Amino acid sequence: MDRPKIPIDAILKHLTEDAEKVQERAQKASSVLLGELDTSIATTPYDVVYEEDRVKLKHYRSSTPVEDGVNTPLLVVYALINRETMLDLQPGRSVVDSFLKSGVDLYMVDWGYPTRRERFLTIDDHVNGYMDNIVDFVLKRTNRRNLNLMGICMGGSFSVMYSALHPEKVKNLITTVCPTNFNTEQGLLHVWMKNINPDRMIDAFGNMPGDLMNFGFLLLNPARLMIDKYVGFVENIDKKDFVENFIRMEKWIFDSPDVPGETFRQFVIDCYQKNLLIESRMELGGKLVDLKKVTMPLLNIYGQYDHLVPPEAANLLTSRVGSNDTEDVCLDTGHIGIYVSSKTQKEFVPKIVKWLKARDGNGDGDGPSEGEKNIANKKGSGIKSTPKKRKKVKNGDTI
Repeated sequence: MDRPKIPIDAILKHLTEDAEKVQERAQKASSVLLGELDTSIATTPYDVVYEEDRVKLKHYRSSTPVEDGVNTPLLVVYALINRETMLDLQPGRSVVDSFLKSGVDLYMVDWGYPTRRERFLTIDDHVNGYMDNIVDFVLKRTNRRNLNLMGICMGGSFSVMYSALHPEKVKNLITTVCPTNFNTEQGLLHVWMKNINPDRMIDAFGNMPGDLMNFGFLLLNPARLMIDKYVGFVENIDKKDFVENFIRMEKWIFDSPDVPGETFRQFVIDCYQKNLLIESRMELGGKLVDLKKVTMPLLNIYGQYDHLVPPEAANLLTSRVGSNDTEDVCLDTGHIGIYVSSKTQKEFVPKIVKWLKARDGNGDGDGPSEGEKNIANKKGSGIKSTPKKRKKVKNGDTI
């Protein structure tokens, strides 16, 4: 019986071809990495129209007439963690640019970088201080009685608090990946926050270090966030567009401002550990944050695969507010995918713009706001309010 022959020639041929491919990829990668890369973020033009301490208000320039879009200005409030530049991360996937092209008069809060002297600032200072001053400025600047308010993540929690305390100034409220119910163990973050001692941390650090929080977020899913993404980078290192977008995301991830110490302490204790917000037991500046006073239309958007704000942490809000017009939208994506996923981008901003246009009456600022009308109705002749509108939409992709 003849012994089987090892196909040496075929093996050597494949090794040669693979070596040639590796050499070709290496040359392309070298050309990409040593060449000029456009990794700039937040490039949409804007003007800083208001400043107070570290906080700035951006007003974005648009070539699209407002008459073709939403008349009422939209104020976006981002979280204190990371930066609002996420909404203008890269060309073709910019929430800011999509809003402007839809004719939205867009303002956005830039919380800046807290220093040690700001460690004693509380949630009340941010909500009833900076936010209220900014809202008053925009209303005066645009000659309106109320505006549209959109809050993102922690900024969404702040926006819910603000709308409960100042309903007459908010025409429509939009919350995206916004934690309001902290009585859940769906996400590892909620488990950690229930068991940390914020007093020791803030007494030690003063402000909560952004780099420490960022490291904690990475540990929530280390295999994907610290290994898989860099493996993916090596696999696509010869593709210029991929490398540019990868670096843009890395820039945003590691641009992590500190959080004022007392604000962090209060948010952990009152929200994560005592769950006061969703139960309408939270107090700011001596006033109760009663969610039943959130009487304006509410659009609540969250991600099905969000590991920071899981659906259970976000989907109770519409059942606890006093508005007669609420809607839930659940997208098949993660915490950041809502803003940067190409597939979700086609649904996210168009949904918000369509929703706002349907409620954009009284564009000149005259007449009562929706919040004022709902308050008046509740004080009326005992007529029961109409059932809340419920709707869940699943679109987008997972990131």
